[in-house]
Amino acid sequence: GTGMANYILPYVSGSLASTYYEQGQLDLAILHYKQALASDSGFLEAYIKLVGSLLSCMNMVAAAATYYKATLTVTTGLSAPFNNLAIVYKQQGNYADAISCYNEVLRIDPLAADGLVNRGNTYKEIGRVTEAIQDYMYAITIRPTMAEAHANLASAYKDSGHVEAAMKSYKQALLLRPDFPEATCNLLHTLQCVCSWEDRDKMFTEVEGIIRRQIKMSVLPSVQPFHAIAYPLDPMLALEISRKYAAHCSLIASRYALPPFNHPTPIPIKSEGRNQRLRVGYVSSDFGNHPLSHLMGSVFGMHNRQNVEVFCYALSQNDGTEWRLRTQSEAEHFLDVSAMSSDMIAKLINEHKIQILVNLNGYTKGARNEIFAMLPAPIQVSYMGFPGTTGADYIDYLVTDEFVSPLCFSHIYSEKLVHLPHCYFVNDYKQKNLDVLDPNCWHKRSDYGLPEDKFIFACFNQLYKMDPEIFDSWCNILKRVPNSVLWLLRFPAAGEMRLRAYAVARGVQPEQIIFTDVAMKNEHIRRSALADLFLDTPLCNAHTTGTDILWAGLPMVTLPLEKMATRVAGSLCVATGLGEDMIVNRYVLYFNETLSLCLANWL
Repeated sequence: GTGMANYILPYVSGSLASTYYEQGQLDLAILHYKQALASDSGFLEAYIKLVGSLLSCMNMVAAAATYYKATLTVTTGLSAPFNNLAIVYKQQGNYADAISCYNEVLRIDPLAADGLVNRGNTYKEIGRVTEAIQDYMYAITIRPTMAEAHANLASAYKDSGHVEAAMKSYKQALLLRPDFPEATCNLLHTLQCVCSWEDRDKMFTEVEGIIRRQIKMSVLPSVQPFHAIAYPLDPMLALEISRKYAAHCSLIASRYALPPFNHPTPIPIKSEGRNQRLRVGYVSSDFGNHPLSHLMGSVFGMHNRQNVEVFCYALSQNDGTEWRLRTQSEAEHFLDVSAMSSDMIAKLINEHKIQILVNLNGYTKGARNEIFAMLPAPIQVSYMGFPGTTGADYIDYLVTDEFVSPLCFSHIYSEKLVHLPHCYFVNDYKQKNLDVLDPNCWHKRSDYGLPEDKFIFACFNQLYKMDPEIFDSWCNILKRVPNSVLWLLRFPAAGEMRLRAYAVARGVQPEQIIFTDVAMKNEHIRRSALADLFLDTPLCNAHTTGTDILWAGLPMVTLPLEKMATRVAGSLCVATGLGEDMIVNRYVLYFNETLSLCLANWL
């Protein structure tokens, strides 16, 4: 009799649990699952996944981890619980334990290709790309037809600068699985990075279709917002992409299951005898040797301490550079929170009673936007890091200017627009690059193999910002001004041969295209003065680079479109006081204005 009872009980408890789960009575469901498991460990495997997903849905990540650990004691030889536990650890940001779990999976089954890919993904997320590549390659050896392994190998190659290998692996993944949005979109981006423009229009049409389908199905789009800002996409579609990524950050935030924060009461702006200061927090992963700090370095210490108390929260470790040390010493409060979990950082910000919290990352590398999704501060603002809309309902304002984000385009932003007078794009060059103004320290053209007697057009932007339409214009300009050259950067080197071939195919003389290596910041700014005219890229402008070249005294031609990233250079030009000489509003005028500036300079 007891044998029969032991056999029936787990299934009764299990199906009762399922019923409770469907009714949303989660605590009762968990109770019955526990009874089911207690009475028969053989019943375990079928329900392990369900319990884990149940606990995860309930944002009980820690409980899920404890639960899986308990199941491990009764499931010797089964790798499923280790896989599940690893997923939970990754959700917690606990990568070391996740890797240990995958090691266990691979000890139980050394030929588990899935386990290898999962461990590779974890290595990749923490920047251990070499180990990730090894895992993917081994997975491919075991299962050559596993499209996901090829695609992830491609991404790891791309991250480590092996562009050609990345393209080959993406193409292999798509041969094995033609309907693979992630691989299609990542391949397109890799091709853009090296100016490989065959089938470009066809691929963009395909990718736009993929994004629209994903948005309709509420799937996270396979094109990241940071890539979308440089693509010729409809601005409203770019907004939708950002919205989906913002919602994903909210989902990550919800897993921490924090109760809502209380916010400090607002303080009056101007009041007699006011002794309260406004508490402003800056969150960034780029306090260090990064364009953001090159531009904003002085700002944190320049706030008037009588009115404003500044807190900087660094999401990255100290890189030991002058940029990091400077902000650490000049900001009133500087906190390295790089080792803390996102919920702990949000709690800290809230404990500091921050009234305005500034997001200096947006959708850039190192961001932890889930902190903002937890709403630790009453007013949250996006500034400088991401030149586009965040699409986030938890970001109230975008700090911009009237040229970059005119009110007639306010519908392509989710935030309320705050217009700074002049140009929103701050720079620190008066403090850090005054030597550029000293005529004695200039470089010579011969230092870089540049011709002394020719007119030098230049574009120092990353190559992904270029597209066939603007490059065709440049080719036409070079043909029209035979005594001229175009100076570009190996940014990356893999793009050089393709652009040279493209130019020659359009009738440009090979010696009219000159590539040099990327230089260190100071040298890069100073040598910019060797050129005669900077040609900007309309789809995504020179932002930091635009500031660099204007400071060096090099004029530019720019063509603003609608999206924020297409208008920043125009705003920089307006700030010089010579905007009308450098800004054009149509491609044909871009060509004409370039020629007339060239002639004016030449005569």
